[in-house]
Amino acid sequence: MKAVGSTLWVIAEGYIPSRGIEGDRALESHEAFCLLNTGAEDAHLEIMLFFADRPPVGPYRAVVPAERTLHLRANDLDDPEPVPRDTDYAVKIASDVPVVVQHTRLDSRPENFALLSAMAHPVV
Repeated sequence: MKAVGSTLWVIAEGYIPSRGIEGDRALESHEAFCLLNTGAEDAHLEIMLFFADRPPVGPYRAVVPAERTLHLRANDLDDPEPVPRDTDYAVKIASDVPVVVQHTRLDSRPENFALLSAMAHPVV
C-alpha cells in the first residue's frame, strides 16, 4: 500500500488539564496524537514540545508499525520528562516516512467535560 501523509506535522494548541475523572483510564483527561502509517515501512517519530515561557523539550520517540495506527497519549510521554499539566504547549512531530496525524483532547473536568479532535497541520 502507498504511504500517505506527511513527514512533518505541527499542532499549535496543546493542554492537559490536571483535574478530571480519575480511576477510569478511558475517561481521564488526556491529549492524544492519533497516528496512521499506511506505508510498508515502520515510521520512526521524534516529537518536540514548545512552550511560551521555557525552552523546548524533546525529542520524545515513538514507532508506528507499517500499515498500522497508534493512539499515543501525551499523558504517557515521560522521556525526557513528563508533559506538564495545566500548561499551554505546541507540538512538532517529525517522521522518517509519511504518516497522518490527528490531535484529540478529552477534558473530563465536570464543569468542562468536552472532547475535541482536529487534524494536525502537515508542513511538508
